[in-house]
Amino acid sequence: MTKLTDLTRHGEALEQFSRESLWALFDGDRERLNIAHECLDRHRGKGLTIRVAGMSVADESIALDDLADDAGRFANWLTARGVAPGERVAIMLEPGRAFYMSLLGAMKAGAVAVPLFTLFGADALAARLDDCDPRLLLIEPALAERAAGRGGLCVIPADATFLADVAGHDAGFAWSTGARDMAMFQYTSGTTRALPEAVRHTHQAVVTVAVAALYATGVRPGEVFACPSSPAWGHGLWHGTLGPLALGASLSAWAGPFDAARYLDVLAAHGVETLSAAATHYRMMRTSGAAGRHRYKLRKLSFTGEPIDGASAAFAEATFGTAVCSMYGTTEVGVILANYPGADDIEVRPGALGKPMPGLQVEVHDAKGDVCPPGEIGEIVVRRRNSWIPTKDRGHTDADGYFYHDGRADDVIISAGWTISAIEVEDALLKHADVREAACIGVADPGRGQVIKAFIVAARAADRAFALELREGVRERLGRFQFPRIIAFTEALPKTEAGKVNRSILRAAEADGGHSADVFNLEDGHA
Repeated sequence: MTKLTDLTRHGEALEQFSRESLWALFDGDRERLNIAHECLDRHRGKGLTIRVAGMSVADESIALDDLADDAGRFANWLTARGVAPGERVAIMLEPGRAFYMSLLGAMKAGAVAVPLFTLFGADALAARLDDCDPRLLLIEPALAERAAGRGGLCVIPADATFLADVAGHDAGFAWSTGARDMAMFQYTSGTTRALPEAVRHTHQAVVTVAVAALYATGVRPGEVFACPSSPAWGHGLWHGTLGPLALGASLSAWAGPFDAARYLDVLAAHGVETLSAAATHYRMMRTSGAAGRHRYKLRKLSFTGEPIDGASAAFAEATFGTAVCSMYGTTEVGVILANYPGADDIEVRPGALGKPMPGLQVEVHDAKGDVCPPGEIGEIVVRRRNSWIPTKDRGHTDADGYFYHDGRADDVIISAGWTISAIEVEDALLKHADVREAACIGVADPGRGQVIKAFIVAARAADRAFALELREGVRERLGRFQFPRIIAFTEALPKTEAGKVNRSILRAAEADGGHSADVFNLEDGHA
């Protein structure tokens, strides 16, 4: 049987994909499976590595053969400490040897790994620790004070003493997990809940995520794969780390705050062939001005998190020599739409999310639950277990079956009876050479119900002339009904921990009467 990893075309994916062919890529089966074994042990002897770089960390190269030994030692270390299968091990570490061996070693031992974002403050950390109730917390030494005062929780700084302690244990460990045993708790970056809630993943999730690895990032065995997103979040963890490792790729990882110029250095130095990043990362690389100083080996590009603006998509293709492909999904439903990077028989259409992943049924439904015809905006839904699961994202299809994103359900602005996508207005604003970032929300208006308010981060001083210039630019591109009537200039936009623009914070601040000092009301008669 032909392996799925040997196929690259979209048509082949639709014809050849099956659950049986997917499971054939792994050593484990539906009864006995372990994520650490699939990511490490079965790839011994292939010369694979994880290379870690960042602005504030020393570059580190980790051979996967050595990491497999480290994971076994960590599993034995946990067992010696009395940590039982099913107990949680919280890990608040930046990418590096300690992070990877504890993440994978915990799962090898049958414990439940809980990766936590290193930028969590004391309250955010406490909320998640209360929720998952871990047996121990591994933490960056400089962050240990954030976990102070938690009686009964063993807090272990991942310092030289910790590494030496783990190194004293045997590297051999006989894992015994089942495919349906719990492997990981992963906290989402959304802000719609009052309290954090973990998405719970079994060991079988590594098989499921291989679909996204194959068709949404395009990674294949032996390649050098890069993802700058933090492995505390879904994109960096599953699509940027575990999926590529399971398929037998080497990793180029990033630790700490993102720096676009330095990251471009890393892409060239590490010989990265396949890159999956957030739309924000591509935008920052574009505006850094540093892309032209290197030659790159990149052949496949993907983005996620939010729609990419046209200027950044054009930059990526011009700089790296290939179109940047969308991968779309949510933490709860996984990746459901993609542009199939590396496939030469599917068009990468500007603004499109792509087409459904193999084996999935995806549609756009109206408020009654009926399928929307091409061009009509509704909610994107996916068929799971004989029912339609909503994504809470609005979208539409075209006549050829490509899907398009029209914003979150609460990112649609209704003004004077017109339904306007915040995403479309933002994209038009980002086409201005002096605009670095843009976010739009609807604000109350007595005449129109809502009008568009745009928040702008710019490389140019704020004044009314600049605001009018932006308004007219959008009006020319989109029409006389979907342009911002209020423009606020700000130093930065609020982001979720995963790097997405957080419009809910902008809406909340607006409801409280808070706004930037540089606000220009551009209503007709006031300009």
